[in-house]
Amino acid sequence: MKNIFTSLFIFCTVFISAQDSGEITLFDQKLNQFLNVRDFSISEDGSEAFFTIQSPNQDISQIAYIKKSNNTWLEPQLMSFNGAYSYLEPFLAQNGNRLYFVSDQPLDKTKTDKKDFDIWFIERKNKNSSWSEPINMGKPVNSDLNEFYPTLSDNGNLYSTMEPPKGIGKDDLYFSKWENGKYTEPQLLDENINSSGYEFNAFISKKEDFILFTKYNEKGGFGSGDLYISKKDTTGKWQKAQNLGIPINTKYMEYCPFYDEKNEILYFTSKRNNLNPRKFNTISDFQQYINEGENGLSKIYKTSFKIKK
Repeated sequence: MKNIFTSLFIFCTVFISAQDSGEITLFDQKLNQFLNVRDFSISEDGSEAFFTIQSPNQDISQIAYIKKSNNTWLEPQLMSFNGAYSYLEPFLAQNGNRLYFVSDQPLDKTKTDKKDFDIWFIERKNKNSSWSEPINMGKPVNSDLNEFYPTLSDNGNLYSTMEPPKGIGKDDLYFSKWENGKYTEPQLLDENINSSGYEFNAFISKKEDFILFTKYNEKGGFGSGDLYISKKDTTGKWQKAQNLGIPINTKYMEYCPFYDEKNEILYFTSKRNNLNPRKFNTISDFQQYINEGENGLSKIYKTSFKIKK
């Protein structure tokens, strides 16, 4: 009987989520040239987007951007601050004039040894001006441990992933409150979000009333990493996180969510795989088939998705 109720609960969760989402499609064919692409952030006007490109085993990680002209995405370009270190997880904030990201580059430019991963940012006056040099956020946001995946609400509160020595699980989600012109010590989100397993890659809404994130191999999930959502109740407490269900989640890895609240579009990374053996007439036919679509590599997908408040 318990199994019947569990199955019914999962079915209802999937149905409720699926009825609010549309077709799952690739963000744009321009990104098919990359073996691994992940971590997506798009401007409010939809004219520029930032993402991470990586080598097959993630040994090399760089941040790139793409701009739109006459309703067409142009060729991707590397951000100028990329160097001989890892750069990933861009998040655009402050009306598109500040880009947060994560890197293991040293604090001192005269040093060459990698450090732990910290949260950094660059800024500009407007869309037509140049970006600044990278600025480390410093303490208390950064520590001697790894910090990942920055995301900010409109009030400046910052959410991130940490590998906590005193957390609930393996990776946990934290937030630092922007107060009196500075950040407070990172605070662990409660057990309605974090668990004894892995929680990471959070996206916080502008009004800080819902949060999207990944749970890894969660009981009752669909396998590997699934996207979840938690909303705040009338008292400001986070409610129990719910699986977004099919078709967004699959048995493959889904992670790195970004939600366009204005247009109600969910962007996310997935390693879904739908390749099947077939006959190929030419090498180009073979290459096109394995490079495009759901091929098991990290790609950026999008879908219309309405979040009920």
